[in-house]
Amino acid sequence: MKRKHSFYAAFIMLMMSIVVFGGNYNGFKVSVYTRAQEVEKMKDLHWLDSTWTIISGQLKVDKIYLETHRDLLIIPDETLEQAKKFFLDRGIEVGGGITYTINEANSFETFCYSNPEHRKLVREIAEHTAKHFDDFILDDFFFTSCKSDIEIKAKGTRSWTQYRMDLLAEAAKSLVIDPSRKVNPKVKIIIKYPNWYDHFSGLGFDLARGPQLFDGVWTGTETRDPSTAQHLQHYLGYNIVRYFDNIRPGHNMGGWVDSGGSNMGMDRYAEQIWLTFFAKAPEISLFAYNQLIGVQLRPEVHRTPWQGQGTSFDYDAMMKPVNYNGQLTTPTTLARVAGYAVEQLNGIIDKLGKPIGIKCYKPYNSLGEDFLQNYFGMIGLPMDMVPEFPTDQQVVMLTEQAKQDPDIMAKIKAQLTKGGDVVITTGLLKAIPDKIADIAELRASDLKALVNDFGIYGKIEKDILIPQVAYHTNDAWDILSAGRPLTGGVSGFPMLLRAQYSKGNLYVMTIPDDFGNLYDLPKGVLNSWRSTFSKDLDLRIDAPAKVSLFVYDNGAFIVESFLDEPVTIQINAEEGIDRITNTLTGAVIEKQPTPPVSPFMRRFRPDDKTNVFRITLMPHSYGVFKK
Repeated sequence: MKRKHSFYAAFIMLMMSIVVFGGNYNGFKVSVYTRAQEVEKMKDLHWLDSTWTIISGQLKVDKIYLETHRDLLIIPDETLEQAKKFFLDRGIEVGGGITYTINEANSFETFCYSNPEHRKLVREIAEHTAKHFDDFILDDFFFTSCKSDIEIKAKGTRSWTQYRMDLLAEAAKSLVIDPSRKVNPKVKIIIKYPNWYDHFSGLGFDLARGPQLFDGVWTGTETRDPSTAQHLQHYLGYNIVRYFDNIRPGHNMGGWVDSGGSNMGMDRYAEQIWLTFFAKAPEISLFAYNQLIGVQLRPEVHRTPWQGQGTSFDYDAMMKPVNYNGQLTTPTTLARVAGYAVEQLNGIIDKLGKPIGIKCYKPYNSLGEDFLQNYFGMIGLPMDMVPEFPTDQQVVMLTEQAKQDPDIMAKIKAQLTKGGDVVITTGLLKAIPDKIADIAELRASDLKALVNDFGIYGKIEKDILIPQVAYHTNDAWDILSAGRPLTGGVSGFPMLLRAQYSKGNLYVMTIPDDFGNLYDLPKGVLNSWRSTFSKDLDLRIDAPAKVSLFVYDNGAFIVESFLDEPVTIQINAEEGIDRITNTLTGAVIEKQPTPPVSPFMRRFRPDDKTNVFRITLMPHSYGVFKK
């Protein structure tokens, strides 16, 4: 019986993949999400036809999601059915959507899920939506920030985090899922999680329970401008998809981008799309219909200074007229940027295997060193965040978030005892020093060091602030140091520390107080980290910061530069990898002559024998390669 069940499960997954990839593109689908404000306008068929002409003339769309509610605007039955018919008649799949907000303009005012009146309305909206659609997405506002008197009383003595996680888990089932399935037993309900994953639990998103309640998960990969309040580094668009994939494998159904950050140039918008698909999201939803028709292309804003150098996103090529459905269209809006970006990936994404990387354990709903893994991805460490401690890796990485696991020390010791390595950040060391002391008596106090010199690993022009790590001489070893100056100076402080335990090594990675200073570190420091942490991978990069590596289990890999100028980098691959192929051009890249390596540089990686390949990347561009 079990074998038969497995066969049917595999058959269903195969059929789902056929459906998913049966549209305009190879290996993925493209959809458009439509806010209730625009769906309401679709009662006017002239408006609907004219706006859809703008989008469909610049972008091939597989599916559209029609929202039934946002900001207390509920779309009538007849408008929904008319819009559905319009798109179905044109061969476009149609799904639904709900945004549970009272008033977005009022600090994203959410529903109060202990308020009886709000609960009734939440249920009625879900029932209304399920009546019209066999699948619908909850936009990423299915959380609560409400602190009304009703909620304060209902909370009792619980923390706001625990109260809200319990409340939203109950509301999801009793107000959305069960009522919807009663109306439409076939309905599939997908929760779209936003991009601020490290802060979810405080607003009621519970990643231990939520993804299991719903039929699928959608991933917010909007990264926009990294300097804004959320500090969303570009790499998050890849990293978050992988994390949700690992939380509920096979049920992470798509990514989601918007036009935020396009003021930095349309390269930034295209990068969000690329990163979503580099993580193997099967579908991308473009938010939103109004942006695709309303964001006008302005070369004085959207054409970046580095254009004209053969970059992956070519603004001038994007602006050439396109012929869809037998009609020549001159690009005018954001829709064409999306169309150009996704067309570049057609025939590439389906050739990539499963993404792999350095396993970083992030327990469910954990906090500490928020979003640090995205900075790691931006310095060339390919991240693969997982919600369970991995037991099959040579190297496991831990940030401060791991402190939430009460059994973390037993897991660390088991990894070291079997001969594996564990990398911890200074944030974790400072959070649980007494526990770490059972392995090595190390300390990361409140003392700081101002550094700019890393000895043989390079110097930088600016000073950065790092925590001081103390250790017992000859019990732990300072592999990589920093000072001001270090060479000819009077003080040195660890940037990478090693302590042996049983058959393994515990490494401490020093994190600057400002995570952004990771990008200021010299290439030599980054290479030392990459070499030490990448034992489970057969290649790594030798490059400055803001160059990212994406690795796949079928021998494919991608290198992407987020720098504003061209950069030549090295690929360091294991012996046996004698050539690599650029799959975009077909060019074969031969290995470089092996340079001599000093005994000093060999002392910590005596078995590190690599072949070197050299590639050049244009600004904000990527290359796809095969070993």
